[in-house]
Amino acid sequence: MKKGFRGTGTVERVDFPNKGIAVTDDGDRVIVKNTIPGQKVEFVVNKVKHQRAEGRLMEVIEKSPLETEEPCPHFGMCGGCTYQTVPYEKQLDMKLTQVKKLISDAIGTEKESGYEFIGIHGSPKKSEYRNKMEFSFGDEYKDGPLALGMHKRGSFYDLVTVTDCQIVDEDFRTILKATLDYFSKNNIPYFHRATHKGYLRHLLVRKATKTGEIIVDLVTSTQTEGFDEEELLAGFRYALLTRQYDGRFKGVLHTKNDSVADVVKNEGTEVLYGDSYFYEELLGLKFKITPFSFFQTNSLGAEVLYETAREFILGDDKDSLNGKTVYDLYSGTGTIAQLMAPVCKEVVGVEIVEEAVCAAKENAALNGLDNCKFIAGDVLKVLDEIEEKPDYIILDPPRDGIHPKAIGKIIEYGVENMVYISCKPTSLARDLQIFMDRGYRVEKICCVDMFPNTYHVETVVKLSLKKDTPKIEVTMEPDEESNYTPEEKATYQKIKDYVKNKYGVNVHTSYIAQVKRMCGLDMGENYNKSKKKNPEVKQCPQEKVEYIKDALRYFNEI
Repeated sequence: MKKGFRGTGTVERVDFPNKGIAVTDDGDRVIVKNTIPGQKVEFVVNKVKHQRAEGRLMEVIEKSPLETEEPCPHFGMCGGCTYQTVPYEKQLDMKLTQVKKLISDAIGTEKESGYEFIGIHGSPKKSEYRNKMEFSFGDEYKDGPLALGMHKRGSFYDLVTVTDCQIVDEDFRTILKATLDYFSKNNIPYFHRATHKGYLRHLLVRKATKTGEIIVDLVTSTQTEGFDEEELLAGFRYALLTRQYDGRFKGVLHTKNDSVADVVKNEGTEVLYGDSYFYEELLGLKFKITPFSFFQTNSLGAEVLYETAREFILGDDKDSLNGKTVYDLYSGTGTIAQLMAPVCKEVVGVEIVEEAVCAAKENAALNGLDNCKFIAGDVLKVLDEIEEKPDYIILDPPRDGIHPKAIGKIIEYGVENMVYISCKPTSLARDLQIFMDRGYRVEKICCVDMFPNTYHVETVVKLSLKKDTPKIEVTMEPDEESNYTPEEKATYQKIKDYVKNKYGVNVHTSYIAQVKRMCGLDMGENYNKSKKKNPEVKQCPQEKVEYIKDALRYFNEI
């Protein structure tokens, strides 16, 4: 099967993450994303690697027998909810099957390795569960009317105005409609991703599930030609506050962002109404949240996740951590740390995002917890600096999992038990292999669904140390789903793919090399030799300089 081949097939199964395995009439297998088992689909092959073909979904010819639910009116156009037409219990079965396969392929089955796979906990709410949305301004087609919503599936530019989105409640939908109506009526231009001209960029909406408090942040450029910004923002505030809501408004904010990258970036925020924060509650604790704070997007689901982790940690002995020190690595805003603080001597949280660490300290004080210590920094480096040694370790890393060198340091502590919370099963499966090679065994596993109607799923794992375990060196092979490789984190091809996917443009290798040198990154001997042979290299345009820098930041190179 060659690139460009157009064909049809029936989806045999779906592997994580969202990789449908379509089988053609000739018995060939093609990976087609955004599909559901049992669907007959039309695809076009866009990649062939190591005799494995990957195709882009063109059309669902026949629905799957699993699809019985009435979809959201935006389903199929919006790039969000892949499984929305599938009944929720079937969604849970699909996710559980996918994770079980990944884990058993990596470390063996339950019978082979002796662990217990408890199953999957569903989200308490199956719809209207999100407490945060980032909507984008744009148009639904070139030169079309103003749109506000989510990107169309597979499109960098086109948007879908998601006025009937089903994963948020009516207050979110009211805010979206009020905002779109107001700026459409005033003919305010959106910020074009290609020309970098225009005003409107994003709309952040957050609503606490428990307290009902709402905060809205309008993100714009500073390009205000043709209108009075102060008058415009006053009208926007009025348009929001005069609508009816189930919750109550805590704040309306305005954030400036002139970055060329299509991301929400804070380059200065002013309060148009109320406060710049609101409060949410989880498992009896109170949390102060700002527009840019990290916080789980499903509050009720987060309670299930953290309660599951706490049960794994304490088991039947609620006093098992009395007088002991707990490490909460990749601690975010310190939610788990604060849940464990009442039952242990001290919790040490480590998190690389300084804003999250500041929030963790503030929230711990808010909840009257004085035995939580939060450190801002990379886990890999901070572990060498902490004086307190752990009796227990909790791991909740980002999507790409734990850096292999950090795993080595974590294992060297030799704690008897650990709990690993993962938001990406492929990274988890890879890391579990390393832990098991170094003498740990997996005791039990449980999935928690935080994101109904999508393919995402959280997984909680309890690890225990085998007795008399010899030391083994940690090695790590490149993982197709991970950005980590043994020697280089961001290859030139990964940078090219990132820029192409995000900005819709191609960048030459020489441009990437120029920007890396500009940022003080070591280019190596091969680059220096090629530069001598080709002294007159075309200068990278400034626009592409910013795109490449954005990619380097994404891969933590700068």
